[in-house]
Amino acid sequence: MLDKQPIFVTGIGTGVGKTIISAILTEKLKADYWKPIQSGDLDKSDTLTVKSLISNSETHFFPEAYALTQPFSPHKSAALDKVTIDLEKIVLPQTEKQLIIEGAGGLMVPLNNNFLIIDLIKQLNARVVLVSRHYLGSINHTLLSIHALKKYGIPVMGIVFNGPKDIYSKSYILEYSELNDLGQVPDYKTIDKKAIKEAGKLITL
Repeated sequence: MLDKQPIFVTGIGTGVGKTIISAILTEKLKADYWKPIQSGDLDKSDTLTVKSLISNSETHFFPEAYALTQPFSPHKSAALDKVTIDLEKIVLPQTEKQLIIEGAGGLMVPLNNNFLIIDLIKQLNARVVLVSRHYLGSINHTLLSIHALKKYGIPVMGIVFNGPKDIYSKSYILEYSELNDLGQVPDYKTIDKKAIKEAGKLITL
């Protein structure tokens, strides 16, 4: 049985599948969901995407602390919107349920001139599910992400591998990092509520 420490879903980079994995975990755990910072695509935000993929009626969706209009890194989007992201204003929502928090980009994405996504994870006292995806360079990106998390003393529940299998990359990453393999989620032809529910069976927390 999981404790209620928040779970922060972060990835080894942009486009590796954080939102899909967040939806899967939210549905699997009937958890609440929060995306603190959304950069761009406000009419089809990650919160709206996850909401459209959830079948259960128990999940509550908390509003973003910052909803930025431009699709860039948060510090650039904020500057273009003429606002400054203040970490003190990003306050953990109160809930009795498990909370899934979805990050923006990777760990070293800047929020302002002084703080990164990884600093926000530390501030929120969350544990991490790291989303990895196999491509040329992904071993490097995955291991660097793990190194950063360990340096910050952030607990890592394990890695979810999203997309096509690569036993060579996966086995090396797991052996080197000594982290838990939380599961492999394939690329679905159609991402819908049924696929999200089925994918939950492939992840072990």
